[in-house]
Amino acid sequence: MSSSSADRSRPPLRQAVTRFLPSRQVLGFLALLVVLGTLSYAAGTAVGPVAPGLRPAGGSGSGGGAPDGGGGMGGMHGMGVAAPRPLLAGEAR
Repeated sequence: MSSSSADRSRPPLRQAVTRFLPSRQVLGFLALLVVLGTLSYAAGTAVGPVAPGLRPAGGSGSGGGAPDGGGGMGGMHGMGVAAPRPLLAGEAR
């Protein structure tokens, strides 16, 4: 007996599924990204925080901020370049 035309026009389920999946190279790349992300997360968790006492600038939240109350990096006075003074009319540069 011959099969009907409807059976021949419909691809098997396996072919239909593989048609919508990305290629093996793309799947391998995505797997590599997942593995590297997992390893980096595990390494970061094992090492712990980089700066345990670091708080966000601005002091919002649980009373954080710098000890000097300015919200900046305390103890770093004189590290910046002095601001240039404005020139007055007729003054030499």
